[in-house]
Amino acid sequence: MQYVPYILAGISVGGQYALIAIGYTMVYGILRLINFAHGDIFMAAGLIMIYLAKPMTLWLAVPLMLVLTVLIGFAVERVAYKPLRDAPRMSVMISAIGVSYLVQNVALYVTGGLAKSYPSLPWISDTITILGATTKRVTVITPILTLVLIVGLVILIKKTKIGMAMRAVSRDFETSRLMGIKINTVISVTFLIGSLLAAVGSLLYFSNYTAVVPTSGAMPGLKAFVAAVFGGIGSIPGAVIGAFLIGISENIIKSGGSSWTTFSDAFTFVLLIIVLIAKPTGLFGEKQTDKV
Repeated sequence: MQYVPYILAGISVGGQYALIAIGYTMVYGILRLINFAHGDIFMAAGLIMIYLAKPMTLWLAVPLMLVLTVLIGFAVERVAYKPLRDAPRMSVMISAIGVSYLVQNVALYVTGGLAKSYPSLPWISDTITILGATTKRVTVITPILTLVLIVGLVILIKKTKIGMAMRAVSRDFETSRLMGIKINTVISVTFLIGSLLAAVGSLLYFSNYTAVVPTSGAMPGLKAFVAAVFGGIGSIPGAVIGAFLIGISENIIKSGGSSWTTFSDAFTFVLLIIVLIAKPTGLFGEKQTDKV
């Protein structure tokens, strides 16, 4: 029974990592780009929520936060990535790193570097008891909401016209462009979806970890990226499974006491190294063949 709180926390944080990891894996699947600013958009969503919750009710602040976060993701794609569509991949990667530091520094300027307290969300932040373990209701809500959003995303990709275009572009970027698919629209929609999921992830994450600083997105973003690589980057089911495995594993390690907690983050990256040595494409990644 002593492990129940840690397993519950692991499932919860795994779901939050999954929502961020999907953004990484979708962008990579289409652009072959690691969007290093994605974790910082997650952090920006947390700060936006804090500042919106002061002058207005939470029922207005939450949807407005989601909209503003999506707009930030859209702006990042249009300003930092679209002009470099035909540039070498290294140039786009450098731009992504630059955007990451830009968002962090804007947050540093706005907050003055001080930690900001995330507002308590009614019902979601309430305390409940499960199998004798006390936890917040968000712990139970997170995996359920994550799975609902993932099912919705899969239906979007499999059953809609824009989803079909996304699959085509992920398979062959140049041929899709020649076939008349609106590449810019597909890429923008991908960033919009990724930013929306990151915003929902931030809502759930900061309901548990209530202090938000300009670097709050760095470690969750990095772990979500590891989850995407672990599962096979470009694979949405792989990213989700990788995220849950990492979330549960690191929290079980924390159950060993303070001496083990120190190594919980390191374990994530050790696990990644082991998986990549055994299977370089990740658990569910497909082997890529270069066309000659």
